[in-house]
Amino acid sequence: MIITAMGNWKPRPGRLLEWHPTMDAVRVAQAAPVHPAPPSFLQEDHLRAAAAAAERGDAHHAYTGVATEIDGVLDRDALSRAIAAYVLRHEGLRCWFEVDHTVVHRRLAEPAVAAFEPREAGSFDSDEQFQQYVRSRFSAEATAFEWPGFVVGAIEREDGFTLYYGADHAFTDGGSQALVISELADLYALEIGAEAPVPAPAGSHLDYAAQERDRAAQYDADSPEISAWRDAFAKNHGKMPRFPLDLGLAAGERGQVRVAERHLLDAEETAAFERACKAAGARISSGIFAAVAVTDHELAARESYFGITMLSTRHLGDYGQSQGWFVNFAPVAFDVADARTFSGVAARAHDGFDRAKQIGKAPVHAVLGALAADGTLGDELAVSPNMLSYIDFRWFPGVGRPADARARHFTGEGSTSNASMWVNRDHENLYLCAQIPDNPTATESVERYHDHLQYVLSTVAREGEYAVRTVDKVGS
Repeated sequence: MIITAMGNWKPRPGRLLEWHPTMDAVRVAQAAPVHPAPPSFLQEDHLRAAAAAAERGDAHHAYTGVATEIDGVLDRDALSRAIAAYVLRHEGLRCWFEVDHTVVHRRLAEPAVAAFEPREAGSFDSDEQFQQYVRSRFSAEATAFEWPGFVVGAIEREDGFTLYYGADHAFTDGGSQALVISELADLYALEIGAEAPVPAPAGSHLDYAAQERDRAAQYDADSPEISAWRDAFAKNHGKMPRFPLDLGLAAGERGQVRVAERHLLDAEETAAFERACKAAGARISSGIFAAVAVTDHELAARESYFGITMLSTRHLGDYGQSQGWFVNFAPVAFDVADARTFSGVAARAHDGFDRAKQIGKAPVHAVLGALAADGTLGDELAVSPNMLSYIDFRWFPGVGRPADARARHFTGEGSTSNASMWVNRDHENLYLCAQIPDNPTATESVERYHDHLQYVLSTVAREGEYAVRTVDKVGS
């Protein structure tokens, strides 16, 4: 699987098919009662923001999708059954939400809602025509405020078909998207009598959301995890992490997203980089943070690294193959200025990343509530931080099979004030994607930044070490 810009998804022409719930299923969904399970914290934030955007009349871009290619003549009935089986496996996908100004209501439909049928939607002759079609469909249908909050479709040809799936972010995260296309492909294969593994049981995101609230209630302002967040902000002037170079935006301004992509290392180079990290007493994940910290230091004279990363929470229950938003956030912080080598920075990054995993035991919304109450963040509470994520896709179910190998994962492209990076590893390479403001200044800054980051990584991979330049302090 490759994470890429949606515009880089260019399937071959064919007959457009869309799967929609049957009329009986729609009636079941519309009659769904309010369910007492709360949304997860991230769901609630997302739903409130999406509702506010809808009230403003903004286009809906808060979705994410995945697509792959499957060989053989499409059996439409078999795919209908596979989609139904998929929905029955994941209780959260039978939900939709209502938002008023004070409360988010979850509605949960009965299992009878899982009945789908295909509809023909014409064809297309150009990449531009297809992009207009599929973006319009995702924007109109992959929303959390009516059921279903996801879309499934296919592009049918004589020798095979493109299968795609997209969902409102309320129902999915990056890990879920890495799981879904292989799961759908396996369920379809089982329906047509082909050999495929039976997907493992998957815990409910509704259970997860309730458990998350219970965990949050265990923390107070004096908890060590919350104190660690407070200390991290205190050492960084009470500010959320920012990209270190000019993004061509005024303070508080956001710009239309453009996806920047960069191949960093091939498989052999990535293995060499990992060996260098281990020699320094670090893992490759903390080595990535070290390389980013060196880049920040050498390009922007940052004497310490301060970032926020995403941590999976799937290990907190039977959620390894579940669909939903299973993520928490934590700060990663460590000094850089007096380090002279990459290995020295990597050892500090390792300690910083281990601290982040400990801090990340506290749901971030418990943290933000405490920091809002004591004034630590102030106006920064409304600021989206610059993020850094690392995912190793080699360990996901389905890896090595055609559906996963051919898969493309993409997100909606709204607006941003950051240049957050998603660094990913597969069997072939280490690469990154970044969502950046679409303006010339941001393009130049991010390209220079990514050039230097790749230089640091490739030097470590080639030589086993990197000499950190001494720079004059010009900011922090």
